Amino acid sequence: MSDPTSELQPANPLSRRSLLLGAGVLAAAPVAAYVLGPGGAVAPAAAAAPAPSATVRRITMYAERLPGGMVGYGLAAGTATVPGPVLEMWEGETLEITLVNTTDQRLSIHPHGVNYDVDSDGSPFNDSFNEPGETRVYVWSTVPMARDRGIWMPGSAGYWHYHDHAWGEHGTPGVAAGLYGALVVRRVGDVLPQKQFTVVFNDMLVNNKAAPDTPMFEAKLGERVEFICIGHGNTFHTFHLHAHRWANSRTGLLQGRDDPSQVVDNRDLNPGDSFGFQVVAGLGVGPGAWMYHCHVQFHADGGMAGIFLVRNADGSMPPGAQESIDRFRGHGGHAGAAVDPVAPPLPDESGQAGHPGH
Repeated sequence: MSDPTSELQPANPLSRRSLLLGAGVLAAAPVAAYVLGPGGAVAPAAAAAPAPSATVRRITMYAERLPGGMVGYGLAAGTATVPGPVLEMWEGETLEITLVNTTDQRLSIHPHGVNYDVDSDGSPFNDSFNEPGETRVYVWSTVPMARDRGIWMPGSAGYWHYHDHAWGEHGTPGVAAGLYGALVVRRVGDVLPQKQFTVVFNDMLVNNKAAPDTPMFEAKLGERVEFICIGHGNTFHTFHLHAHRWANSRTGLLQGRDDPSQVVDNRDLNPGDSFGFQVVAGLGVGPGAWMYHCHVQFHADGGMAGIFLVRNADGSMPPGAQESIDRFRGHGGHAGAAVDPVAPPLPDESGQAGHPGH
């Protein structure tokens, strides 16, 4: 039998923008020997984050209604998705977001893991939100890890997220409808991926969908893939990825042979939580259709499962993978399963469902 990892080759470094324009799935083309820095300058490097300069970057985002009662964020009018685009920053960088609310509901954008003042909090508590049709600017800043009076204070680097915090009293209907996305803050020297996927467990849904309609994430054998995992809603979850594992650390990577970080393939993913990690697709196991799912059993039975398809290195379908995909789609994943009694419904056009009393 041939070695399933024999086709693995070192991944090429990746050309990336400091703002990633993915919507749940982002695939960027590798460019040999170069990476793209926060200011847009291309510099020769390994596949690692270059040293950033203190910069202010400005973007515009749009909150828009989508089919099926969903609402999403987008980087241009008419491009909103669920999840919203991946926003990526470097430590030391400031991001000014002009949010355009095209809906008939008040809403906002609230971040985790970065710095902001009360005017950019994104909550009714601080009178920080967009009324229907209103445009508002939110400012997020980041800092590197620093020593203060003999104590190391954490920086901003990490896998975070953003979401609505103003539709209803706390953004509950907005989050239920899909107003959320990933926020990544890089530190100098961080390894950059070739592909990037966002997985959001939102009550009993994955990216607001249930099996067999959940996202199928694809990579080629040997590609470096980054997963950003986010939890929302009211329900306890765990995230499990078949045949791949990562370190339970800030980056999901080990820092060396003697790094004591726990290595895992399953991790809690509860409301408000987020983490990320990188894997080399098919490393040690070869190509195939590999499952990801919530490991709370009745949640998986209820449709919280999807496919991570690792194709052959040339992009072709590995033997048996299509049959596995067909079985997954035919099974349905959620038919006849128990339903979580605390999961709220998606809001209707009035925005009232899922947040009674507001």
